[in-house]
Amino acid sequence: MTADADTDTDEFALQREMGCTREEFIRWLPGATRHAHMRMNADKAMVHIGEATVEISFTQAPPRKIALVSMPVLTVSFRFSGAGASAYREFIAYFDLYTKRGGG
Repeated sequence: MTADADTDTDEFALQREMGCTREEFIRWLPGATRHAHMRMNADKAMVHIGEATVEISFTQAPPRKIALVSMPVLTVSFRFSGAGASAYREFIAYFDLYTKRGGG
């Protein structure tokens, strides 16, 4: 079951593209999940946070090219279960804050 982010349900799915490599993503994952208990298997992580489980799948996609610039693309899917929508929003808000990269 896929649910809208505003619906209070115990399952929720989200897919996005991130501008990083698989290796960078794996390096960020412990901090982005607040060092929650995690099992890694190839291109999937099962994260356990209290009663909630977050299954994170990731696949390296072809790079995005704009003129001479090439940026990595990682397709990331999240499947949440075992908690309400507010817990998912809190998880993804922290995950996004942790994985944001800024320039300077």
